[in-house]
Amino acid sequence: MQDFDFDLQSIQAARELARRGKVAANQIAEFTEEQIDRILRHMVEVAEANGEQLARMAVEETGFGVVEDKVYKNHMASGLLYEQIRDQKTIGIIDVDEKLQTITIAEPVGLLMGIVPSTNPTSTVLYKSLIALKARNAIVFSPHPAAAKCTQTAIQLMCDAAVEAGAPANIIQGITLSTMAATNELMHAPEVAMIIATGGPGMVKAAYSSGKPALGVGAGNSPAYIEATADVHAAVRRIMASKTFDNGTICASEQSVICETCNREAVIAEFTRQGGYFMSEDECNKVCALLFRNGHAMSPKFVGRSAQVIADAAGITVPAGTRVLIGEQHGVGDKWPLSYEKLTCVLGFYTVSNWEEACDLSIALLQNGIGHTMSIHTESKDIVRKFSVKPASRILINTGGTQGGTGLSTGLDIALTLGCGTWGGSSVSENVGPRHLINVKRVVNGIIEPDELVARDELFAKYHPELARARGHKDAACCASAPAQAATAPISYSPGCGCGAACAPVTAPAQADKPSDAVDADELKRMVEELVKAFRSIPE
Repeated sequence: MQDFDFDLQSIQAARELARRGKVAANQIAEFTEEQIDRILRHMVEVAEANGEQLARMAVEETGFGVVEDKVYKNHMASGLLYEQIRDQKTIGIIDVDEKLQTITIAEPVGLLMGIVPSTNPTSTVLYKSLIALKARNAIVFSPHPAAAKCTQTAIQLMCDAAVEAGAPANIIQGITLSTMAATNELMHAPEVAMIIATGGPGMVKAAYSSGKPALGVGAGNSPAYIEATADVHAAVRRIMASKTFDNGTICASEQSVICETCNREAVIAEFTRQGGYFMSEDECNKVCALLFRNGHAMSPKFVGRSAQVIADAAGITVPAGTRVLIGEQHGVGDKWPLSYEKLTCVLGFYTVSNWEEACDLSIALLQNGIGHTMSIHTESKDIVRKFSVKPASRILINTGGTQGGTGLSTGLDIALTLGCGTWGGSSVSENVGPRHLINVKRVVNGIIEPDELVARDELFAKYHPELARARGHKDAACCASAPAQAATAPISYSPGCGCGAACAPVTAPAQADKPSDAVDADELKRMVEELVKAFRSIPE
């Protein structure tokens, strides 16, 4: 057998993954809500049972984060996520509007491609697998090379669990021959319908450049403003809990703290009491030299590391129990490296004179993570209103960025893919869930005859009276009380797919207690169910 180089092998393997995934996607598209829910429940049980093992594997392989926190991330991405999405309507008829004679139907997207970051590898697989299958999609993952082993283990666990509960084979897959060529091939595979991109800016940009619909997220650079009315103790407690969770690897975690002159000393004292260490200028320079390369790009070596590990590497001495390193900054941009994203236990620190300065500074900081997240600690509703206009998709009040942005401590949807809107070059500004992974189609009944539109349009008559009269429009006073009439014929469907009697037109029968041209919600629902059966050649 002829030997091929590794890149060529990986490309061929990616093509095979896409082909198998498309078959699985076509099969699961026929599943009912009950079948999908049974599959999801079993996946959650398996994920929870293996959450600690997956967390340990992730920390051992990448060196990022904290095992105990990754266990909770895995729980968030499985048990907590399921509780939130289990009653969401993502299959079949999801809405009926009897007044407008409209029904809304959810259909699956097809085969998804999920890009997995090294910071949250196993939890991302759990999360994307559940939301994909909830919407009746198959998914194939591209793991980060630095987290390939733990990611593949999570993929296999989820696939096996889904298949055991009745899902098609190959419903969840992942690249095992990990190369950029394989990832690129998968992005452009004709079988892939949509890409969910979570990772570095380069990978997200590649997803959007693939020509496929993509749900991507930009970088975060969340400022946390401790306003003059804030409870300083509570604010610092929340920020510390957020920034130290999994050593700061969540992109919604705080990157800079802004306080005012009036509460500066109290904020510094509280951070110091709770394990923050304020570095001198020289110490800060040493730490920045470690954290960043090529300007302000974060060095992977120090992503998700503890404050003590970073301090030791920088050759600085910090008190025992130090949880976060804090460096005072006096500007934003290349001369102030801590004004950029730091997915580790380091914070920038700013002091302003008033909320107006805090406003300007927040906007400047957000330019390096625009559209993502901002936190405000305040007791003033007026301040909340003023800051609600900032260019961030999540404005979090009196909570930690990590827990608040991902929906753990707020009413946001639980998610690990956090949209940044058009500010950040993202197609969504929400926390991504199953409802972003469906196609929505509408079946509508005519409610007015097409050739009577002008004659019955009073607004048109107001602006174009001569044209309206020429088309038969009566005086406004005469027709003001005349409601628009429904089309004279009930809804009739004729799929015309050539399968004979199974696809005969489905027409709503007239009922004695209502006009023959009225089709209520129950009739619409019944007709659509019959239509779907006809399309799929399912016998009665």
